[in-house]
Amino acid sequence: MHRRDLLRRLGVAAGVAAAGGPLVSRALAGARPRAAAAPTVLRAPRSDDRPSILFCIGDDWGWPHTGALGDKVVRTPTFDRVAREGVLLPYTYCASPSCTPSRGSILTGQMFWRLEEGGNLWSTLPKKFQVYPDLLEAAGYHVGLMRKGWGPGDFKAGGWTRNPAGPTFKTFDEFFKSIPDGKPFCFWFGSLDPHRAYEPGSGAASGLRAEAVSVPPMLPDAPEVRQDILDYYFECERCDRDAGEMIAVLERAGRLDNTIVFMTGDNGWPFPRGKTNLYDHGCRQPMAVRWPARAKGGRAVEDFLSLSEIAPTVLEAAGVERPADMHARSFLDVLVSGKSGRVDPRRDRVVVGRERHHGGARPGCLGYPQRMMRTHEYLYIRNFLPERWPAGDPPGYEDCDGGPTKKFMTEHRQDPAVAPLFELCFGKRPAEELYDCRKDPGQLKNLAADPAYADARKRLAADLDAFLRETKDPRVVGGGEKFDEYPYRGSVGAPAKAKAPK
Repeated sequence: MHRRDLLRRLGVAAGVAAAGGPLVSRALAGARPRAAAAPTVLRAPRSDDRPSILFCIGDDWGWPHTGALGDKVVRTPTFDRVAREGVLLPYTYCASPSCTPSRGSILTGQMFWRLEEGGNLWSTLPKKFQVYPDLLEAAGYHVGLMRKGWGPGDFKAGGWTRNPAGPTFKTFDEFFKSIPDGKPFCFWFGSLDPHRAYEPGSGAASGLRAEAVSVPPMLPDAPEVRQDILDYYFECERCDRDAGEMIAVLERAGRLDNTIVFMTGDNGWPFPRGKTNLYDHGCRQPMAVRWPARAKGGRAVEDFLSLSEIAPTVLEAAGVERPADMHARSFLDVLVSGKSGRVDPRRDRVVVGRERHHGGARPGCLGYPQRMMRTHEYLYIRNFLPERWPAGDPPGYEDCDGGPTKKFMTEHRQDPAVAPLFELCFGKRPAEELYDCRKDPGQLKNLAADPAYADARKRLAADLDAFLRETKDPRVVGGGEKFDEYPYRGSVGAPAKAKAPK
């Protein structure tokens, strides 16, 4: 299928303001397998033909900022190749639009609210929650990590002696040379890009053109904003290039085709109404998976996926039984189906949420608890404590990363063209939000109080509540106040681009 036809079919717009449809599984929770004291290999490998795993994750790399998803400015040849030769998954969402809880969910196969303190940024992850790299290692895999794994936070406080994503290596070459002959591997590449701060002018200096940028509708179309987006794109490209170098190593060694390559980001881009928010620009992720040995390439699947489903998918592909409490379900069946479009009709929605992000965003180190459900037609958001400021208390609005775009909007907040956008990004929000995503792809007009949408609002509210109860979300079953009480283990004045936890 020609890419233009593919994008038209998916409804993916060509620019950054592209809108999107629905999400992940109706039930992220699947049947609970029996518990096992140690990982159980479900099938005996022949000369260990189990697939290896290369997981590449960008830090704040959001949807749709790849060529394969229709962005006409950013250059991502590695992601585009993985999508072209593998499966493009344009309806993938993180579990939480904040680094630590998102990465915790990826590693454990749990929704972030089940991870206790691990549901917050700059926290710890209790050791009782098993992670897929450890399970694979116990089953005979060679495991490694480069740059940012789980975090930011203090994993030692949770009982870990190493980062939950695996032992640290300085380079992929160092790791690859350490793999015993014939042994499958599991490697986590956690890029530090495109997290802020950016080098001003780096995007333009690399040849990117500001006039070609499609500014999304919640941001003012100003030169400062366009240049800021170019600098973000420059770091997206660097993340893509680093992943490409690792793929090249595998290809030269003849190990690429039986390696499952994942490429994605941990949460949305670090712009107002992006990261830390439950709108598409805050929690929808670029995602492509390549595995020629079993997954037919050249496909785009429209099912909704959650990054929390990566752990059970990897374990199933490796033939390792997952823990009984790993409630997210595998999407291996989708990958190997050979089908495009909608594959599993049950995957018609997704649930995402957040708790505390920046410790200095509100007095008392308080968070902003939210949950959302996304379907083909609607985005429904529940704000549990609407009296709080969603982006953090003024004047700092610390739950929104600093940068030229935030600075411009703050300095021009009284300008008639900027004032309504500033309110959208930084103002208080009601207890419920509802957006008709087909009519309003930018998710700008809240319809929760519109009588014409009352039935849809009630239905989505009931469905969200049922899912939260099923997965024992403390904000619904009791105990949600603990998220505000857990210690914040970072420095409120920490630099924006912190070093990767070892």
